Amino acid sequence: MEPIVIESLDDPAVAVYRNLRDADLVGRRGVFIAEGELVVRTLLDRHRAGGAFRARSLLLNRTRLGVMQGALEGLGVGCPVYVAEQGVMDAIVGFHIHRGVLACGARSAPASADSIIGTHDGPIVVIEDLANHDNVGGVFRNAAAFGAQGVLLTPRCCDPLYRKALRVSMGHVLSTPYAEVGSVSEACERLHGAGWTTLALTPDPLAPTLHGLIESGAAGARTAVLLGAEGPGLTAAALSAATHRARIPIAAGVDSLNVVVAGAIALSALGCR
Repeated sequence: MEPIVIESLDDPAVAVYRNLRDADLVGRRGVFIAEGELVVRTLLDRHRAGGAFRARSLLLNRTRLGVMQGALEGLGVGCPVYVAEQGVMDAIVGFHIHRGVLACGARSAPASADSIIGTHDGPIVVIEDLANHDNVGGVFRNAAAFGAQGVLLTPRCCDPLYRKALRVSMGHVLSTPYAEVGSVSEACERLHGAGWTTLALTPDPLAPTLHGLIESGAAGARTAVLLGAEGPGLTAAALSAATHRARIPIAAGVDSLNVVVAGAIALSALGCR
């Protein structure tokens, strides 16, 4: 299929790409935007494999067309490829899009919490009220890197398909099952009922150490790691609902670790599967 040249920001064919920052804040019905060559290639791979996520269209800087040519083969008429000069593309999206590669994907129904909890291929990550897009993306990247089988999110977490979160995850949001749960307490109740142990990470100096719990056998193969928002951490209700609280020893005078770093240490300690 030949690329379609876009010469005006008012072209209705690319309306979904307009004013990306504003549109991301209010959300898009049924679609999401993938940004950057690696993430878009991942979406196209999932599209060709007939996976849950499908590509609807692409918008490329004309200079990126050659680099992406191989990835565009066989997309068909259902996924048009639009190309524009840098100035036109910047005008469409509302800022300088230096990566020059965007795609619109169709959202699929998220996995169910039961389907994630009922699988036993690796640890589970539970995140509570994590609204920072970089941190949500980083959690998903870690989940993929350390063999987690899925992520459970409370309603106040950032949308994993938000453009920036998806980009920071390096596209792993598209391959890591995730589901929303009403609260961490609800997640713990369901996890415990299915035979899972839950570890609530906390900087509390009175909590046992993460490695100590693992070495004692208190945290085995079926363990879920609970992570709270940057700053406040896990709520009191979440800490009370967990099987164990766990801390990662750090130097005196340091308040805490970034939630993405703490999650990576915990998942690595549990063993990459």
